[in-house]
Amino acid sequence: MTPLIEFRGVARRYGQGEAEVRALDGVDLIIEKGEFVAIMGPSGSGKSTAMNIIGCLDRPTAGQYLFEGTPVEHLTPDARALLRRHYLGFVFQGFNLLARTSALENVELPLVYKGLPRAERDALARAALAKVGLAGREGHQPSQLSGGQQQRVAIARALVSNPMVILADEPTGNLDSQRGHEIMQLLQALNRDEGITIVMVTHEADIAAYARRLIVFTDGRITSDEAAREGQPA
Repeated sequence: MTPLIEFRGVARRYGQGEAEVRALDGVDLIIEKGEFVAIMGPSGSGKSTAMNIIGCLDRPTAGQYLFEGTPVEHLTPDARALLRRHYLGFVFQGFNLLARTSALENVELPLVYKGLPRAERDALARAALAKVGLAGREGHQPSQLSGGQQQRVAIARALVSNPMVILADEPTGNLDSQRGHEIMQLLQALNRDEGITIVMVTHEADIAAYARRLIVFTDGRITSDEAAREGQPA
């Protein structure tokens, strides 16, 4: 079976000569469909660079990144944008919601870019909000929602395009402990019940424990890759 995500000797370097920084240094990585992977590592370890390459927000200096067997570095910018739009969903630490826009309109935004008609956008966005437990909050603006609810809107926005992969960058970083664990239980359920592949960057071990697999980066290389400890209920 072709892996969903594969790195073959991926390197990412910035600068030249003595100023060169090796953010990634020959990384080999395979992530299969349906996995829930947590990526950890100290600042500057390469974890965010790896996430950016997976999300087609950056490109390797050397090596290959393959998505379902397709070498992504050979795609045109437009083709990479289409890959992001149709196959990837993004969840960020800061929610990234439009402030004066309703929850429904925030969730609809990826569908606007896809050119879907208004009625279809509305139905899909309402279904996505219901899936994350926000039915009845469609008309609320971010300022009328708690931090946990705002992150649920962001997850609904990631879900609405029916992506193969959700990329979550410190999804609980702006939340208190209780709300953070609620968000992780939601992501865990989406992985388990919907079969969505989740790749998450976090610096918190208790959050990483929700994943099934833990990858640790150090100095641009993978130094550990193993099943996550059974720290949270599945």
